[in-house]
Amino acid sequence: MDHRSRRLAPVGTVGGVSLDPPSAGSPSSAGEHPLAALIAAAAAGRFPRPDGGWHRVPPWRPGLEAIFSFTAHAVFAVAPDITDHRLASLGADGFGGAHDPRLITALAGPDGWIDVLDMLMAGRGTGAPSRLVDRPDLTGHRRARFAARIRDHPRVLGYPGAERSALAIISGGIAGLTELSFELEPGRRGQGGGAGLVADALAVVPAGQLVVAAVAPGNAASVRALLSAGFVPLGSLQLFRRSG
Repeated sequence: MDHRSRRLAPVGTVGGVSLDPPSAGSPSSAGEHPLAALIAAAAAGRFPRPDGGWHRVPPWRPGLEAIFSFTAHAVFAVAPDITDHRLASLGADGFGGAHDPRLITALAGPDGWIDVLDMLMAGRGTGAPSRLVDRPDLTGHRRARFAARIRDHPRVLGYPGAERSALAIISGGIAGLTELSFELEPGRRGQGGGAGLVADALAVVPAGQLVVAAVAPGNAASVRALLSAGFVPLGSLQLFRRSG
């Protein structure tokens, strides 16, 4: 539910996302995760109201929870046993309190897993001819293994030829949206190859379809590659799994 100075109505259900998102704050359509609709609306320029508050939605994947921040508004994708009172007592707000390290540490517990604080970015598929092919031989890559642990149906792509190890992974990720992660070979970095890899990955996705990416702000090379390929920043997110 929304948390400003008062409580508002609770939010919705779990599922996929349409290509024609509602306005931020509009009800989710049947089968659509409310966070997916919110992200899609933000990608279209319709952000949550910057009210300093927060609201909650259900997790989209069992055992995986997350905290999102947009400009002056936060969203908690957490299970019902994490109560509103507990979130408020830990200092949750839309002005940075949601990403206080003490808050997520308390939620995850002493033996929980906390991912890095990422920038949430959004782009669009182009449906253009792509140079990428399926590369099942790269599924053992650490980035592909990570995607398999937290996302659904990861498709591992790369350039033809065993001598190339660059990869792009397209998965069912955040809130059921299409999510892209990628990595370029170290010897090919700094030459525009990252932006080319992202563009080639977007070509695999139907034209106009929303694609999200989560990237650490300190990873300037990947941020620049995504920006060059047309991605725009929407906010921030941090994933976690609770201990036990």
